[in-house]
Amino acid sequence: MKMILTLAAATALAGCATTAASSNPQDAFFAALTAHCGKAYAGKLASTQDADADMRGKAMVMHVRGCTADRIEIPFHIEGLGPDGGWDRSRTWVITRTTTGLRLKHDHRHADGSKDELTMYGGDTADAGTATRQAFPVDAESIALFTRTGRSVSNTNIWSVETTPDSFTYGLSREGRDFRVTFDYRQPVAPPPAPWGW
Repeated sequence: MKMILTLAAATALAGCATTAASSNPQDAFFAALTAHCGKAYAGKLASTQDADADMRGKAMVMHVRGCTADRIEIPFHIEGLGPDGGWDRSRTWVITRTTTGLRLKHDHRHADGSKDELTMYGGDTADAGTATRQAFPVDAESIALFTRTGRSVSNTNIWSVETTPDSFTYGLSREGRDFRVTFDYRQPVAPPPAPWGW
């Protein structure tokens, strides 16, 4: 009888632990992205501002290329904007776990693999977000980078990543600026070549 009660108590505790773990929206968000690891999807520009006219109508692909327990690497490829009108493979979104939440950084490279002057900028989550959407306000390191390179207009950036059962959306917003690209999980494509420098 004592053994039965002990097993019942252990089972109950295990159930509580599972519920507690799954109640963290950032864990659920990270797991949802990780579920797409190795896959690539077609996408398009979803915003309509003139600042993004060069991307309008261009083919786009996101590739959930690398995943570990604490890091997800997502290259973003755009057709027609690279050297000689080819694919631009300069951008990789890097999402990592931190002790306080999640972090988004932008790894930008040139076609020869060298780092762009403007690279590894981004921010950390300021709250728990939801299982489908996380927001990343600009961090101090990025503000210093933007200021130093004459891009202080970006000092109030807030990036977002949204993953639903059907789609992935990356966004950037600040006063007067709204940029979004969206990718359809129902339109998988062949994984593209590695991004530049990777």
